[in-house]
Amino acid sequence: MKRIFIALAVILTVQMADAQVKSAEDAKKAVESAVVASENPKKAVKPATWIKLASAYENAYNSAVGSGWLNANKQDLVFIMGNVKPSSTENVTLAGQQYTKEVYGSMNYYFNPQGLLAAIEITKPVYEDALDQAVAAYLKAEETDLNGKKAKDIDAGMKRVAGYYLDRGISAYTLGDLAAASIFFEKAADTEAAAPESVIDTMAVYNAGFTAWAGKDYERALPFFNRCIEMGYTDDGEVYAKLGDVHMNLADSTAAVTVLEDGFAAFPQCNSIVIGLINYYIGSGDDPNKLFDLLDQAKALDPQNASLYYVEGDIHKKLGNTEAAAAAYKKAAEVNPNYEFSYIGLGILYYDKAVELQDAAAKELDDAKYMELLDEFETTLMSAIEPFETAFNLTKDNQIKVSLAEYLKNIYFRFRDKSPEYTENYEKYNSIVANGL
Repeated sequence: MKRIFIALAVILTVQMADAQVKSAEDAKKAVESAVVASENPKKAVKPATWIKLASAYENAYNSAVGSGWLNANKQDLVFIMGNVKPSSTENVTLAGQQYTKEVYGSMNYYFNPQGLLAAIEITKPVYEDALDQAVAAYLKAEETDLNGKKAKDIDAGMKRVAGYYLDRGISAYTLGDLAAASIFFEKAADTEAAAPESVIDTMAVYNAGFTAWAGKDYERALPFFNRCIEMGYTDDGEVYAKLGDVHMNLADSTAAVTVLEDGFAAFPQCNSIVIGLINYYIGSGDDPNKLFDLLDQAKALDPQNASLYYVEGDIHKKLGNTEAAAAAYKKAAEVNPNYEFSYIGLGILYYDKAVELQDAAAKELDDAKYMELLDEFETTLMSAIEPFETAFNLTKDNQIKVSLAEYLKNIYFRFRDKSPEYTENYEKYNSIVANGL
């Protein structure tokens, strides 16, 4: 849930509602009038009749939504909404994040800590299916627009409705209703595709699959992820990883490993694919060395790609092969001395191994063995300093620098009494962790 907009890559369609939103009563009357016109045989053959009906349903939808739109600033809305005040306000927690919930007559607004409108919950719609009816009317307009003169108006209307579906999908996701979110994202994609100037919204298709997958509706997620791959939308390999997981949960391990291996061939650096393959080989009892065969094939095609050796190190680490992992990370650094992740991988390998040794020492009752483990712990922990500091100096990403500073702070704290230099380094990295760069 917390990775929605990174994992889904949603393009927010900020659609500013008209400050003069129609009342529910006026919106309903407009729809009823437009419906009557559409039932008139003479008017039913005119695309303008159906466009008017679609627009009436859009207004009915917006009547329930109010003047707010996703990502709107709370202060701006206070000005736009004027005398319209919430009947109540409360703090709520959704997926571990705090929101301010404002209750209105037909909707609830949820503002994130930054004061932006993150979700709109419609509580009293004028019509439950207003957007569906709008799409149906636009399609009827397209059917009757024999000379194509209204194509632009129809296309603009359908794209507007697709945007409303996206907003509803985002809101449903934020509110934790994954099933509804998936349906709304699917409708957004279908509406865009059905418009006169047909567009395949690959991100909406992915969103539909992602929310179905997140809600463990694997049967529903399957066709969406398949479509993504067919369209070339892979999210740097994440689609392959999720499709493999879907097949595994549908008890089709043959399809799962095929998808994961295909994904690995195209995106060997995708950690999710690597984890999926490792889990498959360990769980099935198959030989995990096939992973290294696949990597060797990738390295043969691109021998100077340091990230491939980094992935090899990660696989060895996950399989518990510490020495082989260290050798692979060092090879990555040899291939490209400026590739900071090779040093990060090596540093974390040593750091994690040191933590294991520390835990083992804490459980050891024999004094001699305890001192032996303690000495090995300190030596291994010291080994992490050089790769971490090399990566710290190489990377241009301040967020990575702060993360590395956290590791280095902990290491130097352990050895701060060894020399003034270690104390100074502890203070340096502690300050970075506390204050940033």
